[in-house]
Amino acid sequence: MDKIKKIQNKKNKSKILCLTAYSKNFAEEVDKYVDIVLVGDSLGSVLYNYPSTKKVTLTEMINHSKSVRLGVKKSLMVVDMPYKTYVTKNQALKNAKNIIKKTKCDAVKLEGGKKIIKQIKFLIQNNIPVMGHLGLLPQSTKKFKSKGKTNKEIKQLINDSILLQESGVFAIVLECIKTPIAKKISQNLNIPTIGIGSSVHCDGQVLVTDDLIGLNQTNIKFVKKFLNVRKYINIGLRKFVSEVRSSKYPTKKHSY
Repeated sequence: MDKIKKIQNKKNKSKILCLTAYSKNFAEEVDKYVDIVLVGDSLGSVLYNYPSTKKVTLTEMINHSKSVRLGVKKSLMVVDMPYKTYVTKNQALKNAKNIIKKTKCDAVKLEGGKKIIKQIKFLIQNNIPVMGHLGLLPQSTKKFKSKGKTNKEIKQLINDSILLQESGVFAIVLECIKTPIAKKISQNLNIPTIGIGSSVHCDGQVLVTDDLIGLNQTNIKFVKKFLNVRKYINIGLRKFVSEVRSSKYPTKKHSY
């Protein structure tokens, strides 16, 4: 059974686990525990301190994805297509093929529903697996706020989710969608939903790994810090400083 079918078969059976990785070292550890490793364009803010994901380039995504590929052995590897790389269906196909060829990833992720449905259909018709993304869309949003509050938003989210499913996406990320709407979408669809700030009712969950381990400093509501890795980094750094200053390091063991 291929990786995508395996993930789809988890719907209504067991939770799908998805985390980000931007390098080989992180990918090796994340790959042990998850179903999907996402090379997210969130690397723009996490690694480069960009004000938004809009500044992330295709070259940056490809370079980080090549590193991640070295660490992923069992999970499905998905790569975000960055801002303005899928404005037209031909541009989308050219860039998606480039990503897959250079990174050997398993699928790409695009943000949006009806507005980009032609691009998504075109990619899938050309045998490129696509993951959808609805709700808060970091590539196009101006304000960070939850979705599904107004009747207009609710109708659009539900319609877009159906459109994406009919187009052939294998799963949809639901970001910051109000709980009742995320629940309704998840129940209505035959394909899995993967939530981020969209309640426990989704078929799986995704987080930025740097956020959950406390390496990235953020106060976003949906982020739970499961570990404060900075604490352990500081312990190691203090030990290094202390041993160098007291000439305990390097010993003969660590010298040629």
